[in-house]
Amino acid sequence: MSDAAQPTAAEVRAAADAVKAALDHHLAAVERRSGDDDPGVYEAFNALAAAAEVYDELLYDRYDEVTPFEIPGADDSLPPYSGPEEPKALSVLIRRDYAVVDPSRLLAQAQRIANPDPDGRANGTGAVVGASVHAALGVLFGEYEPDEIASRHHEFGLEEGDSTLWVGAAEELPEPGEWLSAPFDDADPQLVVCRFDVSAVFDEDELDEELDDLAADTS
Repeated sequence: MSDAAQPTAAEVRAAADAVKAALDHHLAAVERRSGDDDPGVYEAFNALAAAAEVYDELLYDRYDEVTPFEIPGADDSLPPYSGPEEPKALSVLIRRDYAVVDPSRLLAQAQRIANPDPDGRANGTGAVVGASVHAALGVLFGEYEPDEIASRHHEFGLEEGDSTLWVGAAEELPEPGEWLSAPFDDADPQLVVCRFDVSAVFDEDELDEELDDLAADTS
């Protein structure tokens, strides 16, 4: 970066002061929070992260130095919450990915559901799923709740992938049947009260940190 494009020392100092103010604001929000999911704390957290990111960039551009802070990127967090302070209704959005790793087990389980009578399965009478994975999945998810499938996925020949759960706030419940044709089109990240993500990538990050720590200890 050229000298003309570099931030001034005053700009870096102003960014540092903004971080200090954001720290005070975040602590005050934490001290007066009304619960675990207080939107004021969430907003203060995002403001602190944004201020720290600006300071980190200016410090590097001006002095070629970095901070010890890990700043979450825009893609790693939801936008600031802008929903009602006291939601009267909730929408729970869930996505779970599975790989079909053992089709034969999936088909066998579906056949047991479709024809629970052992004698009927033995003599070929009763409902038959056949060799269709598509049909077997329809039987499986028609019989069990998603949470039960998640807890028993190995029994059904499935392997878990990423999953996410969003809890969104609303002023009131929609009219019956209003969103059934497109259930996820109206998902607004700014109305999400909290979210929970599960991914193997988190485990990989933790493993990388452990390996880095081990390398540091042995060096």
